[in-house]
Amino acid sequence: MNDDKLYPVIDFDPDREAIIRPFMTETPPDFPELVVMCFFKEVVEKVAEQYSAKTVYVGKSEVGPVPYYEITYEGKRLGFFQAMVGAPLAVGFMEKAIIMGGKKFIACGGCGVLNPELAVGHLLIPTAAVRDEGTSYHYLPPAFEVPLSSKIVQRIENVVKEEGWEYLLTKTWTTDAFYRETKARVARYKQAGCDCVEMEASALAAVAEFYGVEFGAVFYGGDLVQADGWDHRGWDNRTEIRENLFWLAVKACLGLKE
Repeated sequence: MNDDKLYPVIDFDPDREAIIRPFMTETPPDFPELVVMCFFKEVVEKVAEQYSAKTVYVGKSEVGPVPYYEITYEGKRLGFFQAMVGAPLAVGFMEKAIIMGGKKFIACGGCGVLNPELAVGHLLIPTAAVRDEGTSYHYLPPAFEVPLSSKIVQRIENVVKEEGWEYLLTKTWTTDAFYRETKARVARYKQAGCDCVEMEASALAAVAEFYGVEFGAVFYGGDLVQADGWDHRGWDNRTEIRENLFWLAVKACLGLKE
């Protein structure tokens, strides 16, 4: 038996006509080409309120409604919404944004760090993501990793330099199971060039490649994941960092408009 039949996760089907697709029974609304996917719910809600954002669409799932917002910022249309944690949900909501018209995406969020020298708040810009999750294999043939848009990576790096933030270009390890980040796996992916770990990047990059759109991301270093143990480091209470990261992503995204 071929491996792709023995292991269903790598049984890639290139057929682009799936049985269930976004907006099968309704016309997709018009959404901006430039989109920021922000994992911080409190930041998304604050920006939407402060800028009287237009609600273009409301996605629905068992976790509750997910509004897709639009504002005009510095004379350009910008879309944004809360990215969901975990590759399947994150991909589902991104796919809807693509069908509505999104073409250039930047995700901003937090990540675990594998290098103890990286302080909380240190920015990481992934150039590629290791595909240690299942969702990406439904969008691309099997491979160890998937690249992120080099154009967007460069744009994010330029903005980070302008703002004077400390940053690191790196690969990221995308996993489905944060309770299975074992010593051996941490060592393996550090050896492969990963300085951080999260749960969505490789899947989002795969979806972008499948649809022919561009995707990049910027994370801030959060909890520490290393062989000696785990340290939460209070990473998710850094309100200022989270807001600043959103606006950094906005600035980078606006610079992608052709």
